[in-house]
Amino acid sequence: MKRPRPSRRDERGRSGRRPPRRLDQRPTAAPTGDRVRVVAAAMLLVALTLAAYAPALQAGFIWDDDSYVTANPTLQTLDGLRRIWLEPGAVPQYYPLTFTSFWIEHHLWGLQPLGYHLTNVLLHTLNALLLWLVLVRLRVPGAWVAAALFALHPMQVESVAWVCERKNVLSGMFALSAILVWPRFLPAAVLFGCALLSKSVTCSLPAVLLLIVWWQQGAIDRRTAWRVVPLFVVGLGMASVTIWMEEHHVGAAGEEWALSLVERALVAGRALWFYPRKFLWPGALTFMYPRWSVDARVWWQYLFPAAAVAVIVVLHVARRKIGRGPLVATLYYAGSLTPALGFFNVFPMRYSFVADHFAYLPMIGLAALASAGGSDVVQRLSLEGRRLGYGACAVVLLVLSLLTAHQCGIYRDLHSLWTDTLAKNPDCWMAHNNLGAMLVKEGAVDDGIAHLTQALLLKPNNPEAENDLAVAFDMQGQHDDAITHYMQALRLNPDYPNAHYNLADTLRTLGKTDDAIVHYLRALRLKPRYPEAHNSLGLALAGQRKFEEAIAHYTEALRLNPEYPEAYYNLGNAFRAQGKVEDAITPYAAALRLRPGYAEVHNNLGAALAAQGRTADARAHLEQALRLKPNYAEAHFNLGAMLIGERRLGEATAHFMAGLETRPEYAEAHKTLGSLLVEQGRGAEAIAQFEAALQLKPDDAEARQQLDRLR
Repeated sequence: MKRPRPSRRDERGRSGRRPPRRLDQRPTAAPTGDRVRVVAAAMLLVALTLAAYAPALQAGFIWDDDSYVTANPTLQTLDGLRRIWLEPGAVPQYYPLTFTSFWIEHHLWGLQPLGYHLTNVLLHTLNALLLWLVLVRLRVPGAWVAAALFALHPMQVESVAWVCERKNVLSGMFALSAILVWPRFLPAAVLFGCALLSKSVTCSLPAVLLLIVWWQQGAIDRRTAWRVVPLFVVGLGMASVTIWMEEHHVGAAGEEWALSLVERALVAGRALWFYPRKFLWPGALTFMYPRWSVDARVWWQYLFPAAAVAVIVVLHVARRKIGRGPLVATLYYAGSLTPALGFFNVFPMRYSFVADHFAYLPMIGLAALASAGGSDVVQRLSLEGRRLGYGACAVVLLVLSLLTAHQCGIYRDLHSLWTDTLAKNPDCWMAHNNLGAMLVKEGAVDDGIAHLTQALLLKPNNPEAENDLAVAFDMQGQHDDAITHYMQALRLNPDYPNAHYNLADTLRTLGKTDDAIVHYLRALRLKPRYPEAHNSLGLALAGQRKFEEAIAHYTEALRLNPEYPEAYYNLGNAFRAQGKVEDAITPYAAALRLRPGYAEVHNNLGAALAAQGRTADARAHLEQALRLKPNYAEAHFNLGAMLIGERRLGEATAHFMAGLETRPEYAEAHKTLGSLLVEQGRGAEAIAQFEAALQLKPDDAEARQQLDRLR
C-alpha cells in the first residue's frame, strides 16, 4: 500500500507558509529562464538605487566630514595609517577599516567629494543586493521588495549622502556578507570582525544568527550556541571600546547624558515606535529631530515601552498561528537598534534621541515585515487583485525613489543642511549654533551673530555658542567683547580646548603674549593632538625670540599634520630669523607644494634666495608673490632691494613707490627710496622721502644727515 503523499499545507506547516531555508542549504541551480529573471531583477534594483541617489553625487562635505576626512591628518601619510590602527584617539572613533577606506580614497582623489559619495552609493547598492540574496536564501516572501524598500527609503539618505556615515554602509556590507556565509565559521568570523572594525553597532550580529537558527529550527542547539560565543565576546569587547571612546574622546558625558535607568527605558520605548512611524510615513525627515522631554513622573510616557513589550508578547503567543517570522523580524529590529536606544551614551543624545542613520540596518526588519505581510495579502487576492497589488507596490517604490532623490539635496552643503533642519525644527539650538558659526566663517558676521544669539537663548549654558560668538566679535575687531565670551565659555567648560586656543589667539593679537602662552599650553594639555595650537604657540614664542622652542612646536604641528602649509611657513621664518637661510628654504618649498598660491611664502622664499645670491630664482618667487597679491608691500620692497643690487635703479624706485602706497608708515622704505632718488638726481623728491622717514622715526641719524646734505 502506498504511503499517502503529504499535502502542500502539511509541507508548509500550520501557518500555511513554506518553512525558511536553512542558511547552510544552498539553493539548487535555477533554470535558464529563472536566471534571466534574477539578473533582470538585480539590474532593476541597481538602476533604481543609483538613480535615486544620483543627486548625492553632486554634494560636498558637511558636518563632521572635516574630522573624518577634510581635516584629518592621519589620511595623509603612511604613518597616519599606522596611527589609525594602533592609536585609539588619533581619529574620532576606533573604526579603523572605515578610516582606512578614507585613507585609500584620499590617496586616489584627494579631497574631491565625488569619489567619497560615489563609494557610499555603491556600497549601499551592494548592501541592497546582499540583503536580497539573504532574504531569498531564507525564503522570506517579497524578498526583492524588501531589498528595494531598504535601498530606496528616504530615511536611508542620511547614511548614504553623508560621507562620514561610511561606517554604516561599510559595516552593513560586512555584516550582510557574514550572514550570507554562515554557518561557515571562519569566513563569517572574519567578516564579522571587519564589520566591527567599520562600526561596532554590528555587535548584535551573533544574536541575529541565533535568531535565524531559532526561526529555522524552532530551537537553538548547544553546538550552535557555543559557536557564536566567541563572536559575542569579540562583539562586546568592541562595543565596550566604542562606549569608552564616546564618553572620553568624543565627549558624550555631562548634563545631557545624566539620565536614570528608568528615563533611558522611556527614551528607548519611544524610539522603538519613532522609526516604524517614519518608515510608514516618511514626512518631515530632518537631520536633527527635536529632543524629547523625558519625565519619569508622566504616566503616558510609559505607554511607549509597555506597547513595545506587548507587541513582542503578542507575536510570541501567536507564533504557532502566524509563524515565527514576524517575531524574528521584530526582535531583529529592536535588537539591532539597541546600541542607539539611549541605554548607552552617544554624542547625538546631546541634541536628539533619534536620528535617521541609527535605523540603517534595523530598517531591514521593518522592510522584511512590510514586504512579507504585503506578499501574503496579495497572494490571497484574485488575479486582478494581485495585479493591482503589484501596481501599488510599484507606485510606492517610485514615490520612495523620488522622496530619496529630493532628500539627497538637503545634504548638498552645510547651508542647505542647517537651513532645512531649522525649517523643520526651528528650536534646534545646535543647528542655529552651527549655521551661525558657518556664516561667521563665510564673512556674513552679522547674520552669524543672530543665529548664535538664538542658540544661546534656546540653550543658555552653551560653551560652543559662547566660543563661536566670541570668534564673530573677534572678526569685527571687538576684542574686549570676544574675550568676555571666551571667558564665559571657559566658565561653563574649563576643559574646552578650542576656547583656550581662540582666547590665546586674541590675547596674542593684543600683545598679551605671556597670557596667550598660558592658554595655548592649557589647550595642548587638554588636546595634545592639536596642530593649530602648536603652530600658534610657536608664533607666540617666536615673538619672544625663543626660536628653538618655537621650532619645536612647529615641528610637532607638522608631525600631527604633515599637510599644514602655515606651519611650514612659520618654521621657515623661524630658521630665517636665526640666520639659517639654507634651513629655511626647505620648509618654504614644502609650503608651496601644498599651496602654490601662498604669496607670503613666495615673498619670504624669494628674500631667502636673494640672500644666497640666487637672484634669478629669487626674482621668480618675488614676481609670483606680486602676481598673486599686487599690493603686497613687502614683496615690492624685497624685489626693489634686489634690483638695487643689480643697479637697476629705475625699476627698484618703482617697486619702493608701489610698496609705500600700501605701507606708508615704513620709515626704512622712505629712507631707501630717498637714497635711490638722490642717485638718480631727483633731489626734490628725495627730500620729501627723508622728511617722511624722520616724521615716522625722528631719531634716524642717517636720514637726518641725508636731508641736511640735500638742503
